[in-house]
Amino acid sequence: MKKNRPTIVCLCGSTKFKDAFIKATRDETLAGKIVLTVGFFGHIEKLDIGKETRQMLDELHIHKIDMSDEVFILNVGGYIGKSTRREINYSLAAGKYIRYLE
Repeated sequence: MKKNRPTIVCLCGSTKFKDAFIKATRDETLAGKIVLTVGFFGHIEKLDIGKETRQMLDELHIHKIDMSDEVFILNVGGYIGKSTRREINYSLAAGKYIRYLE
């Protein structure tokens, strides 16, 4: 018999909003959810990762969306960049439940 598992939520948004990711990770975890999030904050850390690595990370995040039950968009100040817009469109096409911070 399969045991029910907690909801899996994938956080999406610009990595320039590190504080929002940290807060959402904490809040969603305390709400009893499994949180899938970014591995580092490229914008804040000013990392030049190159095109090939960026594409790999984008694909990795799409897999996280696939694994999730819902997607939480961290659109601080209403900001949705190109990568986040692509993740929203993918999530919609995959039939994921989407929530927005703002």
